[in-house]
Amino acid sequence: MNMTLEPIVDRIVDLPALLGKRSFFLFGPRQTGKTFLIRHTLEDARVYDLLDTSVYLALSRQPGRIAQELTSRDRVVVIDGIQRLPDLLNEVHRLIEERGVRFLLTGSSARKLRRGGVNLLGGRARTQHLHPLTCRELGDRFDLNRALEHGLIPSVYFSDEPAADLKAYTGTYLQQEIVAEGAARNIQAFSRFLGVAGLCNARIVNFTKVSSDAQVPRTTVYEYFEVLKDTLILHELPAWRKSKRRKPLASSKYYFFDVGVAGALQGRSFRPRTPEFGEAFETYLMHELTCYRGYRSGEPLAFWRSTSGFEVDFLIGDHTAVEVKAKENVSAADLKGLKALAEEKREKRLLVVSLEPRARTVDGIRILPFRKFLEALWEGEYT
Repeated sequence: MNMTLEPIVDRIVDLPALLGKRSFFLFGPRQTGKTFLIRHTLEDARVYDLLDTSVYLALSRQPGRIAQELTSRDRVVVIDGIQRLPDLLNEVHRLIEERGVRFLLTGSSARKLRRGGVNLLGGRARTQHLHPLTCRELGDRFDLNRALEHGLIPSVYFSDEPAADLKAYTGTYLQQEIVAEGAARNIQAFSRFLGVAGLCNARIVNFTKVSSDAQVPRTTVYEYFEVLKDTLILHELPAWRKSKRRKPLASSKYYFFDVGVAGALQGRSFRPRTPEFGEAFETYLMHELTCYRGYRSGEPLAFWRSTSGFEVDFLIGDHTAVEVKAKENVSAADLKGLKALAEEKREKRLLVVSLEPRARTVDGIRILPFRKFLEALWEGEYT
């Protein structure tokens, strides 16, 4: 990966505030900035990096060593890469109970920790996810075209060679991550699957077709999708099924956690005025909504599609419907899905998030520039 120095970005996740109350698991795909955030916000914490071979070997041979090394001044302790040594959680559990130490336990996946009866601390640690950068975090440094073409993984967004870094991330890292999870013995089959899965981004997945195109058994395809979800590479968006006037579809849609990763897996860039730009814009908005849900609201997200073909991209809870249009001039035809959903008389707000320069209202539907929508979202207006 290119080693361009990343500027400091104030992340929404406030680690000192979280750890002021209790211990936390911090999960997120690699290179979303977990280690960087720890280094710049928990400067006084003792850190055990399990990617360091010497640290890993010492603690794997003698987990109790961590208790011997901690002093009364070590009130916050970080274990980076906890999924590499799940047995260490027994010692963590004991230190939380006996000494009141608060731990930050980071990893790129909770998959290994959920298997084999691993001690998950019995509710003594909460879970927080860290996502790629958001528009709110970047502020004036946010550039929509750059975000859609290269994504918002910090090391890639600020890279001098983002295309090369994305290629390395999707080509080497994703495959290594799955091998490390012990979830794919046949790396060639998984590589074929990844290429096909990239083309499923922002769509309802036909698992039979994916199986055929990737030359992988259907049961394995289901397993691979679960692995991508467990490792936080893929987000599942369930169908909203509460409509009564029109029969809804029940199948979920899937979005990759980063629009740049989705584009790299597809082997294309999401440049303006291309047919794929709309998909990229929608994937980016899914990212912002996912971050807002994870960092602030906790409200469920869904999409709606009727069997007769009406569709709305996102529903926030049961109160706000959002259609995404990567257009500078939203037309009446673009409002059909929202108007059909309005007949259910459940949503308080009907919104179109677009590239239009100014907000306007048409037939009770609010058409917003995407930045105005995001400002209102993060200010808590859509609750």
